[in-house]
Amino acid sequence: MTVDIFIPCFIDQLYPQTAWNMVKVLEKVGCKVNYNPEQTCCGQPAFNAGFWEEATNVCQKFIADFDSDRYVVCPSGSCVGYVRNHAEKLLKEQLKNKKQPKQPKADRHLPLNKRIYELSEFLVYVLSVENIGAKFKGVAAYHDACGALRECGIKTAPRQLLEQVEGLELQETPDCEVCCGFGGTFAVKYEPISIAMAEQKVNHILKHTEANYLISTDLSCLMHLDTYIQKQGKSKQLKVMHLADVLASF
Repeated sequence: MTVDIFIPCFIDQLYPQTAWNMVKVLEKVGCKVNYNPEQTCCGQPAFNAGFWEEATNVCQKFIADFDSDRYVVCPSGSCVGYVRNHAEKLLKEQLKNKKQPKQPKADRHLPLNKRIYELSEFLVYVLSVENIGAKFKGVAAYHDACGALRECGIKTAPRQLLEQVEGLELQETPDCEVCCGFGGTFAVKYEPISIAMAEQKVNHILKHTEANYLISTDLSCLMHLDTYIQKQGKSKQLKVMHLADVLASF
């Protein structure tokens, strides 16, 4: 199977190794990976900030960049959730009264929102793969990122994959589904609340588990939490890792 990959902006700019690790995992399970170097942002930041016209322009390009009949796999539940639930609805709403070219999509193609998947759900539900053959020694807690959980319904797939990682012990926290406080522009507009939510999340993990790793599908959440961990000098107690980075530990 040939799949397209979508690499979100912040992963491209700040965590490129996670993107490479996703490629490594996909190739390990037999996929041929296609990357379109023309791809840019999906438009979620502009959409969430209320700049719908700008988001529409970005969204048009995004859909054109992935105009095919292939699955699109992405290491971010947040971006997948936006594309799956909002992007095409936004286009239809914004363009219905404007004389603009129709969004590029051939009749033989499934709509993009039906073809785009976050990495864990693609592996488990499309490829029916749970054991990647990964080996990683440690104790980990899992954080259910809001975008993955609430926008995509991703709950069990990451855990099914992590439970098959040799040497890794997965421990649950009472507030695994509670927001970490990032929320994109929320962290900027409501910084004190955002920091307090990160503090609560980290302290609960340290109190209720023996975890020395915090794993999630979304690096936006992990970036926010890691900033708090670093600021508080707790990096020796707890480190953050994206799911793809763990699965790529063969």
